[in-house]
Amino acid sequence: MTALPQGSAPGSTADESAEVEVASETAQAPAEEPGAAEGAGPGAEGEARTGAEEAEPADELAAEEAERASAAEPADAAEGVDAAEGVERADEAGGAAAEAGADETGAPESAAEPAADADAADAAEAAQVSEAAAELAAQRELRARIEQRKAEKEAPIPAGTKLSGTAADLLAAVRAVESGEKSGATFFAGPPPAPRGPAPGPAREAAPVRPRAPESAQAPATSAEALASVRSVLSRGGAPETLAAQVTGALGEQAAERLGADPWQLLSVPGVRPEQADGFARALLGAECRPDDERRAAALVGWILEQAALRGHTALTADDVRGALAGRSVPDPDEAVQQAIAEGVVLVFQDGLAEEPEPAEDAADTEAAEETAEPVEPVEVLLGLDRYALAEESLADGLARLLNSPVGNDGSVWPEDGELIRAVAGSGLVAHTGGEAARAESAAVVTAAAAAGLRAAGAAHTLDGQRRLAELTGPLAAFTLAGLLSGEGPGRDADGALALDVLVVQDAAQLDVETAAVLVESLADGCRLVLSGDPGVLGPAGAGQVFQDVLSARVCPVVASRLPDAGPVGELVSGIGIGELNQVEAPGKEVVIVPVRDAGEAVHRCVQLLADSIPRAFGIPVEQAQAITVGHGGSAGTRALNAALKQRLNPGPGRFGGFDPGDRAAYAQDLGRTVVGTVVEADAEGLRLDCAGTPVLVPKERVESALRHGWALTAHQAVGMRWPAVVAVLPGDAAQGLNRPWVYTAFGRAERHLSVVHGVDQALPRAVAEVLPAQRTTRLTPLLHGLMKPAEQ
Repeated sequence: MTALPQGSAPGSTADESAEVEVASETAQAPAEEPGAAEGAGPGAEGEARTGAEEAEPADELAAEEAERASAAEPADAAEGVDAAEGVERADEAGGAAAEAGADETGAPESAAEPAADADAADAAEAAQVSEAAAELAAQRELRARIEQRKAEKEAPIPAGTKLSGTAADLLAAVRAVESGEKSGATFFAGPPPAPRGPAPGPAREAAPVRPRAPESAQAPATSAEALASVRSVLSRGGAPETLAAQVTGALGEQAAERLGADPWQLLSVPGVRPEQADGFARALLGAECRPDDERRAAALVGWILEQAALRGHTALTADDVRGALAGRSVPDPDEAVQQAIAEGVVLVFQDGLAEEPEPAEDAADTEAAEETAEPVEPVEVLLGLDRYALAEESLADGLARLLNSPVGNDGSVWPEDGELIRAVAGSGLVAHTGGEAARAESAAVVTAAAAAGLRAAGAAHTLDGQRRLAELTGPLAAFTLAGLLSGEGPGRDADGALALDVLVVQDAAQLDVETAAVLVESLADGCRLVLSGDPGVLGPAGAGQVFQDVLSARVCPVVASRLPDAGPVGELVSGIGIGELNQVEAPGKEVVIVPVRDAGEAVHRCVQLLADSIPRAFGIPVEQAQAITVGHGGSAGTRALNAALKQRLNPGPGRFGGFDPGDRAAYAQDLGRTVVGTVVEADAEGLRLDCAGTPVLVPKERVESALRHGWALTAHQAVGMRWPAVVAVLPGDAAQGLNRPWVYTAFGRAERHLSVVHGVDQALPRAVAEVLPAQRTTRLTPLLHGLMKPAEQ
């Protein structure tokens, strides 16, 4: 394996004023082998969590949950939880280079603000929180039929019960399974899911386009009295009163009573740390506050699983939970887990159990079997939160339903050209893998289905992906996935399902388990679903790894594209995907390496490349070039780069919440979904952006929490988008945040030209060759195996 070619920057490497054209420069290509294997990985985090990157804020309720990792950690509750700005979570939880984002938390309270104004402001904020909660609740209604199919299963343990009756039996079962005394099938085997209705008959007529689905009703706003009561409790506990709206949004109208009875319920507010909740509890309970308090243990178990979800896990092993509790000074972690199970805080799972052996017919057979039998391995028990358990089980049932629905009797006649089209013609679920070039193959499925007389559409992760999909399928058949689920496009049939016969989902690697569950439940029996994506890119921002799990389960046809990505950039990225950082021939300077000594020089070179060298040498305007770096913080993170680029490209006072007309902005619309556009104007409703011709409104209450300058992005923000030119900035302090999926994703955003501002030395080839992300703990693959047999590939 050889290293990337060392080359001079487009422009001068001596000083900013030099006028050396890129076309006249000669690239150098010394072969370098990566150094000895050292710890350069991102710690123990999932593939979408590298060390230096912080969260892109998603909404008031989630408080930066979109990029899932630790928030800033003030010393105690009195010093640091701020609800007005939210607590910014790290996008990459594992590396030492991550900046905790303390500069974005902890705005002081305003003691002089009149009480009436505070009530009104907090009530408005609570309304926003309630609206987000209502939207989530509306999505969950789509899964109601799944709950009905599971009515025969054992009912959950009622919250508040002690270790008696059903709870005691469950705990005894858990202990027996973990110790290997009994087979897990004895306790966990359940009835198969009830079958769905029959597939629709042949030759269905095309349904008319239906109007946009009505928006879900908003939850009632929190009363001013409830907010005042919560502020009083927060004040007594030494916590910022500005948390009142978030507390009531999480705990409801009785938040004050619940918080007073159990101070550790403060952990249900996104961004609150256990240290802060402990300080709050000490202030309220005094001498009664103890580390072994059952309320503390139950709250910590839930918090640990929520933090695991931010790293992509839908469940954790019981041993992992116990270890995390021990690290939080819980005296008896095993008892804490048992208490959390009894209180209904967590659910217990064991999927994919081996079948029980056939009983022996006589004593001789029994003795012989005992002599030859291998020792029984203890069964791994998983703990999870009900929201992710419901989503994964709903998704598994829905995928099995689609795959088992007959699709050959719909009267459609498909063309025979192309392996993917043939697979889709004969199966209700197909997985399709490949790089950027493979997007044309999945788009061709939409066109072929429409030609066969079927209702077909394609969905992408981002607006940019939708634009590129529309170029292949036509604008009437291309949507964003979020838009499709919110009512855009073909509408719904009488049963509430999407009026589609074929749906192609590009960027399927970005599907988290909750979004995928809602999507699959929205498809009617007999609809064909194609999950098309690149398994090499960074994983989804939410919990789960749906695309990887479907590929691993091997329960449906999997078609691997053979189309190579074009040009030197495509050749380079393809090598990275298999762990090789190869030298590539770049006669037109398609790939250029710009060595730097420190972060300050990295910022300088990035500004020079974007503002001058790339437009001058390649004719690519600055509006079509993008900087990508490892994290938001640090000397060469997105904040530092965006500040320098704004000063150079669009200086101004930032009169609209820090933004000026002409600024490039990145708006976190939802969990893991960022749109990039140009600021047009501000009005009473908020800030208006132009996103490649699509107008986007950023509500004024979200400008501060969900909007950043966008000349520089993180790789996680850039997933699903591409630009003609990309400058990847790798300062020295970013080495711990690098792994193969990060490099693959960042470099793969470039279409024509890639400049690498390189300050990490051998950490780059080592990350590509050796550093893989930690596996996420999910249940989807064994759930699918329990419903379907692996397909013959």
